[in-house]
Amino acid sequence: MSTGLKHIRKPIETELAAFDEVFRSTMKSKVPLLDKITAYIVKSKGKQMRPMFVMLSARISGEVNASTHRAATLIELLHTATLVHDDVVDDSNERRGFFLINALWKNKIAVLIGDFLLSRGMLLALDNNDFELLKIVSNAVKEMSEGELLQIEKARRLDIEESVYFEIISKKTASLIAACCAVGAASVGASVDNIQRMSDFGRNVGIAFQIKDDIFDYEKNSITGKPTGIDIKERKMTLPLIYLLNNSGWAERRRIIHLVKSHNQEPEKVAEVMEKVRQSGGLQYAGEQMELYRAKALALLDGLPPSESLDALRQLVDYTILRKK
Repeated sequence: MSTGLKHIRKPIETELAAFDEVFRSTMKSKVPLLDKITAYIVKSKGKQMRPMFVMLSARISGEVNASTHRAATLIELLHTATLVHDDVVDDSNERRGFFLINALWKNKIAVLIGDFLLSRGMLLALDNNDFELLKIVSNAVKEMSEGELLQIEKARRLDIEESVYFEIISKKTASLIAACCAVGAASVGASVDNIQRMSDFGRNVGIAFQIKDDIFDYEKNSITGKPTGIDIKERKMTLPLIYLLNNSGWAERRRIIHLVKSHNQEPEKVAEVMEKVRQSGGLQYAGEQMELYRAKALALLDGLPPSESLDALRQLVDYTILRKK
């Protein structure tokens, strides 16, 4: 874990430890195979960015309590479930150096694990009457599914406009961070207006985060020294590519779309499209849009009472968006 992240976590170390206890206990089962797999999931967890957004949003909105720990657990359970299901669909094998559930235990078990995690999240909320938290997170899962399906639909035709791109990433990526911040505020009894404010804050952070990911795809891989071009290979219409198309003549636009649609597995053709994006100013434009949404997010924190947690939340925004990898 980086020094910067340790510093950001400092105000909420106790809360994160309490969340971890709830998360671990909620994952337990009397079925040995299930217990073995959920223990592996706990071991392979990442940097806990989502629980950090929950806890810090709660801290600046009221007093953290048991409901806050459940809110973070609910987010993590439902998000993990969607990841497990996505990995089956994408036929992925590895993430952050850990083999994925479907790679170790096959697809059928992975799907069932995802179902188990979804049910545990819902039962955790229902058993504790956390109806508002369940509503917020369930809506985020619905939006994430809609965003993925909209992206798949548009990838087939490659007819995406910038407004549709922002709709996709608002649903697919930003809705989860919006939910993190909203459930954090809701768990401490914040007003409806404040919950909406934190939701809007998280959504802007999520949009900026996804644009940063778009830009990463055009930067050099630390191992090969070459850009990955994965988004083009997967026919994803990201912001830099959309900018290129919007600023190309009819014939050139048609040629670029043809390359992405029919030659996206040919390294030299992918490299050609990526170079055109760079020359068009697409990366610079994407960077400007990322900064715009970052500024929108931070502006929503203006006027809140100064605190160590508020400073940490601002730093978490910058860590999330201005990261180097």
